[in-house]
Amino acid sequence: MRSSLRLGIERLRSAGNLGWSVAALIIAFLAAAPLVAVALIGMQSSGDTWPHLISTVLPSSALTTLELMLGVGVTTLVTGAGTAWLVTMFRFPGRSLFAWLLLVPLAMPTYIIAFCYLDLFDYSGAVQSALRGIFGWQSAADYSFPEIRSVGGGIVVMSFVLYPYVYVTARVSFVHQSVAALEVSRTLGRTAWGTFWSVALPLARPALAAGVTLALMETINDIGAVEFLGIDTLTVNIYTTWLERSSLPGAAQISCIMLLFVFLLISIERAARRRQRFHHTTGTYTALPEQKLGPAAATLAMIACALPIVIGFILPMSVLFDSAFANLAEGLKPDFWRAAGHSLMLALAAASLAVALGLVLAYAIRATRSKLIHAATALASVGYAVPGTVLAIGVLIPLAGFDNSLDAMMRSVFGISTGLLLSGSAAVLVIAYTVRFLAISFGTIDAGFKKTSVNLDGAARTMGATVTQTLLRVHLPIMTPVLGAAGLLVFVDSMKELPATLLLRPFNFDTLATHVYTLASLDLFEDAAMAALAIVVIGLAPVLLMHRAITTGRPGARFMR
Repeated sequence: MRSSLRLGIERLRSAGNLGWSVAALIIAFLAAAPLVAVALIGMQSSGDTWPHLISTVLPSSALTTLELMLGVGVTTLVTGAGTAWLVTMFRFPGRSLFAWLLLVPLAMPTYIIAFCYLDLFDYSGAVQSALRGIFGWQSAADYSFPEIRSVGGGIVVMSFVLYPYVYVTARVSFVHQSVAALEVSRTLGRTAWGTFWSVALPLARPALAAGVTLALMETINDIGAVEFLGIDTLTVNIYTTWLERSSLPGAAQISCIMLLFVFLLISIERAARRRQRFHHTTGTYTALPEQKLGPAAATLAMIACALPIVIGFILPMSVLFDSAFANLAEGLKPDFWRAAGHSLMLALAAASLAVALGLVLAYAIRATRSKLIHAATALASVGYAVPGTVLAIGVLIPLAGFDNSLDAMMRSVFGISTGLLLSGSAAVLVIAYTVRFLAISFGTIDAGFKKTSVNLDGAARTMGATVTQTLLRVHLPIMTPVLGAAGLLVFVDSMKELPATLLLRPFNFDTLATHVYTLASLDLFEDAAMAALAIVVIGLAPVLLMHRAITTGRPGARFMR
């Protein structure tokens, strides 16, 4: 075994790939370190905190989390897959507009839409206040109204923000399916909806599983929406156990339970792909067989496509615009500009670092074609599946240990104190964002490399270029748009990130996300509307990128109408 390992290292060294392999392995180790830290902390004693949690808190919060996940999963699946099929396979008025508008709720963070719907539908909100004024009702006892602060309210609010994850994956799958498979089904007498159920849906099963999994991971990760809607989830309990009960081991133990949820989701998603038995064997790509709908069916299709957009974007945006411009002076105070500056600084740093590390990982795979490097990159990408609250614990403890060791060494050698260089500064947020969103950067860059012929590498090496020179002289000029897209996606997600930021931010350090959360916690959401609006507007950028990628990425796209 030692000889085979030595032989493998020699081959990598002779090919000039050893440095890239080592770099990829180091990045993977550092990205996976937070998970190891959480597990180690969870093994520590939490005194009487854990028995108290296990007997009184965890059963109900775990059940509530599962209930929320089930509701969000079913709603996002039906909404995302149904609307994707409508805009892909049918012709009706406004279809091309709906095709990209159905993506825009993705720009709305869950905690912002929750605040907006509380402002609309809570007892003191605009809708109930208007109803009491119209009908002369004096109190809640005089009428019945759906409770927004409930699991049901959380399912509705979160589903109509998260369904685009399913819509994107479903539409990409529908658009890339071979038209021949669909034509055979229609030839055999299937209707358009019959073709959907018997052919298109089975072909899209892995994509749908991936989209629902992403939506459920965001559901688990959320802390702002569930807290303001009064939903007692595991994420909320991690936050309260750490900060209010001052029990880090207890929070880590709850985090380990959440990781079981995450790994279960990943296992289900991978099982859905492994069990896939439907595939098409032809490369025929012609125009998709769109069916023109009659007036009644077209009206229903327009309503079905418009409803998610109205619920997930238009209604909350109307609240944001109204509140932002009604409280313009309050919204643009120095606190807003300070938080905006912090958000931009952190997001730019995280995007730059994530792109650099993602480039190393993706190019290491291309240069080495090693199974070990493939496994390492998969390990490095696991951070995106880890909820922000869990990641915060895993990042903070190793960095705090490093800071304390460095401080002790500097005191003993030089007699000076370095303090908390990383864990007590904004650097900890940059590291957390990078670990969490490295998978996005790596996935985007790796997809770009896969579209580039390996013959370019062979030609460069034939002309005497090293592996590194090939990257710098050949690939980087070609990959500039891809790197820009990867950086933009990480930048936007970093701007919106709330759970990890709440737990890791230095004292008196706010981002736009925490600025919104803090003011809304004090029932001052109107003052936070401008910051919330800024987050949403910035979040629209990747939506346009996604729409362009979907509409231009299909093989044979020139045949599409």
